Amino acid sequence: MTAAAGGKGSYGQIIKSTSIIGGSSVIVILIRVIQAKIMAVLLGPSGVGLIGIYGSITGLIAQVAGMGIGASGVRQIAEASGSNDSVKVARTAITLRRASLFLGVLGMLTLVFLREPICRLTFGNTEHAGALGMLAVSLFLGAVSAGQGALVNGMRRIGDLARLSIFGALFGLLASVPFVWFFGERGIAPFLVTVSAMGLLASWWYARKITIEKIRIPWREMAPEARALLRLGVVFMASGLMTMGTMYLIRVLVVRQLGLDAAGLFQASSAIASLYVGFILSAMGADFYPRLTEVSKDNNLSNRMVNEQTEVSLLLAVPGILGTLTFAPYVIQVFYSAKFTPAMDILRWDLLGILLRVGSWPMGFILLAKGKGKIFFWTELAANIVYLGLAFILLQCFGLPGAGMAFFGLYLLCWTLMFFVVKRVSGFSLSKANRKLYAVILPVISIVFLSGYFLSFPINMLISITVTIIISIYFLRMLTITIGVNQWRKFLSQIKQKLTK
Repeated sequence: MTAAAGGKGSYGQIIKSTSIIGGSSVIVILIRVIQAKIMAVLLGPSGVGLIGIYGSITGLIAQVAGMGIGASGVRQIAEASGSNDSVKVARTAITLRRASLFLGVLGMLTLVFLREPICRLTFGNTEHAGALGMLAVSLFLGAVSAGQGALVNGMRRIGDLARLSIFGALFGLLASVPFVWFFGERGIAPFLVTVSAMGLLASWWYARKITIEKIRIPWREMAPEARALLRLGVVFMASGLMTMGTMYLIRVLVVRQLGLDAAGLFQASSAIASLYVGFILSAMGADFYPRLTEVSKDNNLSNRMVNEQTEVSLLLAVPGILGTLTFAPYVIQVFYSAKFTPAMDILRWDLLGILLRVGSWPMGFILLAKGKGKIFFWTELAANIVYLGLAFILLQCFGLPGAGMAFFGLYLLCWTLMFFVVKRVSGFSLSKANRKLYAVILPVISIVFLSGYFLSFPINMLISITVTIIISIYFLRMLTITIGVNQWRKFLSQIKQKLTK
């Protein structure tokens, strides 16, 4: 499996950005493990479920009020930066900051006024309305933070983006856990507000380091820049709204059918499944998306970059997914507690979905980089309708594991749909290297997944551990061949300098 036509340089950039973001993600993961463990011990499944539901509600309103300008801002900043026009960068940055502030206030007021109807819809009563009112503050803080983060991301300040995530998570942990420690479930809302406040502090600290040309833009002259942000931002908003809305409705289904404890198990499984591959997906948004935007008019180059990103992402993700599948019961107990062990059956299905998610995301960025907002919207709409329908049916048929099955079904559809859509848009096809990878990955994942259901514990563990070790070694070798040993040494040195300067 050799480097693609672009040589090792493009692979090198992928590894460099993934390694920097990945290095920070390891630290963030450790912080979140500690945080999740504390929450699990102090609150139990019902409390963890409540955190997940609060997060879904605030995320849903944030998507509507935010108008997607955080995500579109990354594209606009990257495009302006690529043109080397400092005035254009400054105009976009100022517009982004002002719009984030305005939309943050809008989101906060929306939740304040709608807290009681939302509470009745979610819980069947208004018991948690006061907590939702308090969480309105976190909406404002999150919107402003998203604007600052988009500036750092769009300028491709990968090292700062890594440090931002580390310090945001660390300060959030240290400042927020005491609320839950002393007040139990009543402390969840102030805990989440404090996490948002620490995230804003971290994003402000690193955004202020970016030198922006000092220009004055009267509010009335912001219209062209604002329209550019909102044109694609509305699509991001609609897509995010569908995703967050679907997750919210699925959580409501779980709570209404199976109770708040089941919502906690669902939340735990989702968090663990996404944790390991989070650094890969974060790196795609942090570096790959801006790079792809700069060359989006060249279909051949764009398709080659997507294949390279997919290859590296799969080589990095599969060993972790196999390891989590193998040690699922122990992983759950380490991250949460023995009370969360029933989440294992959801987690296994979630991990299959995560594998397909890693494979489909690079293809999806082609649509975003090319500004194909309408196509992206309709693709996302179809996927989310299917996900919600599957969850409704499978929860009734199989109980809580049905939620995991529905997640797998979602990304099976997403991968297939995205492949044919981007094939039509840019002539995309899988490279020979990626076809070979999938030919190895699919049977291996199937063996480890099915052995957990049909084989006795000792035999299952023996087979799964053996397969995981062999594949991990093989994929590491393939990654080293693809990148080159000298490049590895160079990147490790650069990463050390980036994170310590």
